[in-house]
This record gives sequence, structure tokens and C-alpha cells, in this order.
Amino acid sequence: MKYGVLEEVKVVNALINWYGKAGDLSSSCKLFEDLSVKNVVSWNTMIVVYLQNGLAEEGLGCFNVSRAVGNKADHAAFLAVLRVCEAIGAVKVAQGIHGMILCCGFNANMCITTALLDLYAKLGRLEDSSKVFLEIISPDSMAWTAMLAAYATHGYGRDAIRHFELMVDHYGISPDHVTFTHLLSACSHSGLVDEGKHYFETMLERYRVEPRLDHYSCMVDLMGRSGFLQEAYGLIKEMPMEPSSGVWGALLGACRVYGDTKLGKEAAERLFELEPCDGRNYIMLANIYSASGQWKDASRVRNLMKLKGLVRASGCSYIEHGNKIHKFVVGDWSHPESEKIQKKLKEIRKKMKKELGYKSRTEFVLHDVDEDVKEEMINQHSEKIAMAFGLLVISPMEPIIIRKNLRICGDCHETAKAISLMEERRLIIRDSKRFHHFSEGSCSCRDYW
Repeated sequence: MKYGVLEEVKVVNALINWYGKAGDLSSSCKLFEDLSVKNVVSWNTMIVVYLQNGLAEEGLGCFNVSRAVGNKADHAAFLAVLRVCEAIGAVKVAQGIHGMILCCGFNANMCITTALLDLYAKLGRLEDSSKVFLEIISPDSMAWTAMLAAYATHGYGRDAIRHFELMVDHYGISPDHVTFTHLLSACSHSGLVDEGKHYFETMLERYRVEPRLDHYSCMVDLMGRSGFLQEAYGLIKEMPMEPSSGVWGALLGACRVYGDTKLGKEAAERLFELEPCDGRNYIMLANIYSASGQWKDASRVRNLMKLKGLVRASGCSYIEHGNKIHKFVVGDWSHPESEKIQKKLKEIRKKMKKELGYKSRTEFVLHDVDEDVKEEMINQHSEKIAMAFGLLVISPMEPIIIRKNLRICGDCHETAKAISLMEERRLIIRDSKRFHHFSEGSCSCRDYW
């Protein structure tokens, strides 16, 4: 201001970016509004600033206004708006942006097409990711790795391995540490223990890639998920570097699955030292105790959470319909169609009991309450409400795609399998760990997650 350079657009753009990264959104907005001549960089910077401050929809609005005032979207604009689409989680918006990319001739841009295939994968559209990848004339290592990551997060381990072998052996692309992280993750999500061990052992010998923390975390997760808890623990002890929270978290997750309270307690205590303010670790340990009937220990851990002022994240599920993202929480009656949704839920439960002889798996309710209370609690999980809503409004020709912020519970997983069989529908549910594809009564994870 003193030197009178606040009309220098490059200086102001840098300030907008700086304030945005510092979390001072109001200052970024004021600088942007006061700028008499805004260039495309100014608009692109504001899109990213909105996104960084948790206002993805405003970022999308900024992109639309930029085009309306005559700015031609460039490389940076498309990369920014693709990140916005991921945050919003709207497939239709992503498809619209894809159309713009084609019209503007950016479909030959490797960075944009890689970001696009990554976006489709994260929105549950693995088939669209594959189409985008196949349309790339000469994919580079980043595009190959992005497609590998897509297979990994959707739990298609065999496809990920075939993709990796094609990438390395046929096209001569050299894998890096990121490639191996996704490859080992794919093996972990699919229970491919021998394959995972093979690639972990050969990544240094054959490909000259030094194992990093992420790779050890994947291997601990792989062995832990498969029930080899002591082997996973042994690998942690042999690591040439200090185990990270990701490594101990993988072991703690496996202890929860297999009910190993002793090893789970040790993993949790290490996590408490590394991440004293992360409530998820306390919840995980409390759940391990609850599952084994150690209610006093579970209560002690939850009380420790309260003393530290840590709050458990509420479970919520999201589903797209009618150009809108619908959000549901446990026992949600706030939606305008709640009565229809609850009626559909009752129909589903009745049909499951009659046709499949299904009984609610109340062991997943980790509270010391009566069985009928447990059943009522588990029947009102957010993903079940979202499934019922999807059955009401989503065309039978389209898959029902649901996003959840927490791990899907076993009863909801069984319900989704039953719906896919009884209603002859495809369901795709993304939880905090991975995608689950439900069809004809089975899940792509093969009940292994």
C-alpha cells in the first residue's frame, strides 16, 4: 500500500494466495474484489483459496463466474476445478467439466487427463477412469500410477498387478516409490499376501526402490488384515526407521478385526504418544475392549477421551441426486422424504428376514445395552438411510453411489449385499478405507476389509 503497488496484478495475486493459505479468507476476498483488472490467474487463485478454506461450492461458483465474464479456462483453471469436484463429490459436475476439457482441447494434456481419471476413481466411477486412461495416447509414469491407484482403492488387486506388470514389462515404465505404495496397498485390500511379500522383497533388488515408511505401513496392513498379527508386529520391530502413526495404526486396525486386546493396547499406547489429540485411536481401542466384553476398560478409554476434550467424529453418508448432494446421519429424520425413506427401510428389513432369513448383526453395536436397543441403533445407520433413499430416487440403470466418512459396519455391509441381490441393483459405497462394489449378493472386497 505504501509503495502504491496494489494495482500490480501479480503482487495482489500473490497476496490473495498468501492470505488464503493463512486461513484469512476475508482478506483474500477483499483484495480480489478491490482489484480493478483481474486476470485469469486472479480467478484461478480464488478458486483454490475457496477450496483450501473448505468452501468448494464457492470455488465452483468462482470458476463459473470467471467463464461468464469472458475468461478462457486454462490448464491451471481445469486442475483447480477438478480438485473442487473431488471435494464436492458430484459426478454430474465432474462430467460437465470433462465435457469442457474436451471442447477446449485439453484432453491431450497429460496432467489434466491424469487428474480427471483420478477424480472419476475417487467418485466411484472406475469404468470412467479406465476409459480416460485408455484414451491417453502415450501415458507417462504418473498416468500409469494414477490408474494403479484407482484399482487399489477400489479393491481390484489382481487388476492392479496386471496393470503393474504391463506398465513395467511391456511399456518399460520405471516404477517409483509412489507406484509401489499403491501396488502394495492393492495387495493389502485384496488379501494377496504372497504377491505383496514378493513385490516388497523385489522392489529394492530389481527396481532399486528403497522401502519407505509408507511401504512398511502397507505390509503391516497386509499381514494384519490376513491375520498374521505377530508377523506384522515382528516387521515393525525390524524396521530400519522409527515406525510412524500409519504403521501403528495399521496394526491397531488389524487388532480390532481379530480381537487381539493385548497387542491392540500396545499399538494404541504408541499412537497415543505419536498422536495424543487424535480421537480415532482412543475409539479404536475402546471398540476392541467392547467387542471382547471388557466394558470397564472401554469406559475408561472413553472417559480418557473426555478428559482430553477429544470428540468422536459423527458418522454421515452422502449420495448425489437431482444436482444436489444429500447428507444423512444416524437416525436422520431431517430429509423432506424421511417418511418414505423409513418406510423403504422397513420394507428392506422385512424382505431380508423373509427371503434370506437375515438377523441383524448386533455384535457390531459396541455399547452395553439390550439386544432390542442394539437392533434399533444398527437399523438407523446413515449408510442404510442413504441406501433406502437411493433405491427410491436413483434409476435402476444407474449404480447407487454412497460416500461415508467412517468405516462401514459389518451389518450395513451385509445389508448392501442383500439389497444388491433382492433388488437387482449395483451399489458402490466408499468408506474411509476403500470402495465396496456390491452386485448380485456379493462385494468386491470378498468380505475382506
